[in-house]
Amino acid sequence: MGRNQLAFYSDDELSQMGKQSFSQYEQELPTVGGAQATYVQCVAKAITAAVPDSAGISDWEVKVFKDDTANAFALPGGYIGVNTGLLNVATNQDQLAAVIGHEVGHVLAHHANERVSTQAATQSGLSVLQSVAGLQGAGGEQVMGLLGAGAQYGVILPFSRKQESEADLVGLDLMADAGFDPSSSIQLWQNMSAESQGEQPAWMSTHPSNAQRMEALHDRLSEAEPRYEQAKADGKRPNCKA
Repeated sequence: MGRNQLAFYSDDELSQMGKQSFSQYEQELPTVGGAQATYVQCVAKAITAAVPDSAGISDWEVKVFKDDTANAFALPGGYIGVNTGLLNVATNQDQLAAVIGHEVGHVLAHHANERVSTQAATQSGLSVLQSVAGLQGAGGEQVMGLLGAGAQYGVILPFSRKQESEADLVGLDLMADAGFDPSSSIQLWQNMSAESQGEQPAWMSTHPSNAQRMEALHDRLSEAEPRYEQAKADGKRPNCKA
């Protein structure tokens, strides 16, 4: 991301953490199939197809979880989870692409490694490693929170303002490159703001605010719009139906 990041763990270790966290999430919440799953997977497939090969993730597993919370996450190793409640807020394919692009942006920007490494540096590294190995109990739930999948346990560990802003911009480029209208990201955050009565939803960071987020996205549209037009010219026109 053009800045120095603390990174104690290898990609393989992070992928294993992601795999274990996703498996744990699947054990806790029922998954949904049918039209909803097909729709979410259609959007996610288009987004992940725009991920650079340099990311080292060729296959992404996508699941829809039956939960009314407007929540989504992506984990190292290529795992994406979307709660059914999000589909009431992200009301079309472009808005859903903005959310999935943002979550995948966290993965591409190595934010999970940064967060787990920071935790290991400030606490007992051994306890963090033990938690990673088992992902059981409060320690394991904390690791899931650091990876971005702890909301189910009430473990809300917000990404930093810098991390959120980075994921927003990476996500905006991803959705544009995939053929989704990047301006829809602003409408998404308007919906989010209305859904939470102007407050930031619990699963997102308290920084930046919705207003700051929308302003930053608007400022970046001048770069994202040409990418969107190029994607359409290249035949990338997703048609995912809810």
